[in-house]
Amino acid sequence: MQEIINGLLRRHIDVIEQVVLPMTPQVEAVTEALCVALKQGNKVLVMGNGGSAADSQHFAAELVGRFLKNRAALPAIALTTDTSILTALANDFGFDIVFRRQIEALAQPGDVVVGISTSGNSPNVLQGLQCAREKGCVTVALTGHDGGKMADGADLLLNVAVEETPRIQEAHLTLIHILCDLVERELFGN
Repeated sequence: MQEIINGLLRRHIDVIEQVVLPMTPQVEAVTEALCVALKQGNKVLVMGNGGSAADSQHFAAELVGRFLKNRAALPAIALTTDTSILTALANDFGFDIVFRRQIEALAQPGDVVVGISTSGNSPNVLQGLQCAREKGCVTVALTGHDGGKMADGADLLLNVAVEETPRIQEAHLTLIHILCDLVERELFGN
């Protein structure tokens, strides 16, 4: 059992070292987009399915609440949390548009819209990103594998180019924490 545990931890460390560390320029670009939007009074909208839905909620919570600093709340909304909206839209229009309709209702030019999908091919996230671009938002994709269709469907891409979904999700959470840390530092000082 210990050998399995050590192997899993080693694989996580390898993904962070070999895949995430080289993303520094992309992480800087996403941080800059988030900071510009928030400084201008815009908001962050985040979406995903399954584990990525949980990650979107986590990201929004860190921005609205706090990451490490007691500071002013930052405007962020996880589009995965309102079950009445999600179920009404899925029932009336189909699940593929649950994020698009929310973006139509909530997004303003200059907002940052973040789509999270380990495959990069989630139809509802793709439609949400497309709508966000149409509305003049900055779009960010957190993906895995080869980036899927989202690789070309977003302004900024953080792709964890490995095949194992659990490792992609772990790396996404690491990236989310780094982004939250950098945003707090930039907006509220060290």
